[in-house]
Amino acid sequence: MATMRISQLAARTGVPATTLRYYETAGLLPAGRSPAGYRVYGEEAVERLAFVGAAKGLGLPLDEVGALLSVWESGVCAEVRAELRPRVAARLAEAGRRGAELAAFAASLRAALDRLDALPERAGRCDEGCGLHAAPEPLPVPVPVPVPVACSLTGGAMAERVAAWHEALDGARRSGIPGGVRLTVPAARTVVVAGLAVAEQGCCAFFDFRLHLDGPDLHLEVRAPEEGAELLAELFTPAA
Repeated sequence: MATMRISQLAARTGVPATTLRYYETAGLLPAGRSPAGYRVYGEEAVERLAFVGAAKGLGLPLDEVGALLSVWESGVCAEVRAELRPRVAARLAEAGRRGAELAAFAASLRAALDRLDALPERAGRCDEGCGLHAAPEPLPVPVPVPVPVACSLTGGAMAERVAAWHEALDGARRSGIPGGVRLTVPAARTVVVAGLAVAEQGCCAFFDFRLHLDGPDLHLEVRAPEEGAELLAELFTPAA
């Protein structure tokens, strides 16, 4: 059976090699090994990546994509549909909530335009008499959706994620900040660190990531609620 090296798979699918490596770490894309130790992939990897890309395009986090992959591997379309439908419905409901907030904001902007169009043509200084200072209609305050302080990864997947972070943060300079930690690594690791941060949001949405490039350095700030302090320490304490 013909096989591809990681560079060939990346060129064929448009998925960067760094992402392919992370997908292997996350359990989404198994890879074989050549006698020389290089990653090799079969044709099924192309279909697998197409499915992952389609699922991500629906807004599904990687942990849910992984759950769907286990069903997809059985080859039964009806089972994939049964697993996918409630997840898409949940994303649709979320999009509806966001749409309502945007619609309210758009209405506020239209009202502001109407007030501007109604302003008198005055040569004097703008003050309360010209109506610009009228208070806009208050926007509805969205009800915050609580984010559970828990990680959906378990067992080997969790161990692999911890190892991936420790590798990315090897030798990092570490300092405490309110509610979290600040780590500084070479800027060359930006792609790897950013990819891990995006993936982490899929399974641990309670983490707050902020990345700042500063010349040759990348500063990563990670914050978590008090209940997530133990997991924060486990992931973001660089390996000795």
